[in-house]
Amino acid sequence: MPRRAIRVGHNAWSMPELIAKKRDGGHLNDSEIQWIIRGYTDGLIPEYQMSALAMAIVWRGMSDEETASLTFAMRDSGTTMNLSAVSRPCIDKHSTGGVGDKVSICLAPMVAACGVAVPMISGRGLGHTGGTLDKLESIPGFGVDMNPSRFVRQLQSLGCALIGQTKDMAPADKRFYALRDVTATVESIPLITASILSKKLASGISGLVLDVKTGQGAFMKTPEEARLLARSLVRIGRLAKKRVSAFLTNMDAPLGRAVGNALETKEAFEVLNGGGPEDLLECTLVLGAEMLRLSGIVKGQAAGQRLLEQTIKDGTALRLMKRIIRAQHGDARVIEEPDRLPRAPYTCTIKAKATGFVHSIDAYGIGRVSVALGAGREQVDEAIDPGVGMILHMKPGDKVVVGQPLVTVHTRTPTLPATLRQRIIEAIHVGSRFVSPAPLILESMRG
Repeated sequence: MPRRAIRVGHNAWSMPELIAKKRDGGHLNDSEIQWIIRGYTDGLIPEYQMSALAMAIVWRGMSDEETASLTFAMRDSGTTMNLSAVSRPCIDKHSTGGVGDKVSICLAPMVAACGVAVPMISGRGLGHTGGTLDKLESIPGFGVDMNPSRFVRQLQSLGCALIGQTKDMAPADKRFYALRDVTATVESIPLITASILSKKLASGISGLVLDVKTGQGAFMKTPEEARLLARSLVRIGRLAKKRVSAFLTNMDAPLGRAVGNALETKEAFEVLNGGGPEDLLECTLVLGAEMLRLSGIVKGQAAGQRLLEQTIKDGTALRLMKRIIRAQHGDARVIEEPDRLPRAPYTCTIKAKATGFVHSIDAYGIGRVSVALGAGREQVDEAIDPGVGMILHMKPGDKVVVGQPLVTVHTRTPTLPATLRQRIIEAIHVGSRFVSPAPLILESMRG
């Protein structure tokens, strides 16, 4: 492609010059960034030039002003939701992804039952991390596609809609992320921030609570990396004039006990029924209470958690989830009759070979086994098996004895391959002495 300038409106820049400017540590102004995203969305700027720019950003970084400009330009590259007809405050939650993270499925109806509109636009799983859409689609008939007018009507009538990103929402981000994924330019705080927030801002929310996970099973492996991302998300969210809070949560071990789409959906329903694992309930209550605080319904965490717990005790959250499932053409009977969810035909139980205490469970290792079973995907267009997965019978800090079940694997084959069995065994570290488990909530940044 020639090096001539591309003209958009009254402005003309040379893409090689802008790439060089960022490569050399320069600052791209708002007009330049808008021009780049507009040209890329319209097909005037080729992939190889955008990949060069992405690498320059990875190398040199971006200021908050640049990151905000990139976020807003990608937000405005497609349609944005108009939620002005929704009478409730519109607050969403976003997780950076982990193993066993099914929080959205139990959190959304609980928060909505308290009077907040939850416009939950989620994604699919990729690699070792699961996706909320895949879990929801394990409910027979459940549809995650919805046009904007129906989306707004359901938010107004039920207070919650659980859908996927439409093709017209932040299309520049969708294209740019796919490019970054194959050019080793994903690991950039400004680019991650712009990718997350451009989609969320396009959904028309007034506030956002972020669950930034850190640890072996998270994208951000260290608390330092997670803290940088959380601070960036909060700062740029505020520049967008939204109320944004972030929590750093531990993802060294899987969240909850279930890993796999239908198994995790069932576990989320257990929370709505007053049960479920303690760590899953804790994460749900903390994030949900912050959503209530940002909405103005409560003033603090304690009051928010009490209100959420009441929706479980009186059954309002459970009843609302049934209405949401029916509204999205799913079979609501799965809540009381979980056997209606997809199930793998075989199970295999792995038992403890020694007595001791569980020191750690490698979330990444468990997540990779889940992918190998068919519960996850390596490419975005791959099909998944909703019925396969694992149930972990213990958590870090638990005592185990010889012969006690550690993991039950739900599989399509009558015999679990020896390699997968060995990988599961290696992911669970049992020692002779008790080791206190790490806290789940590591840090908070409230907006």
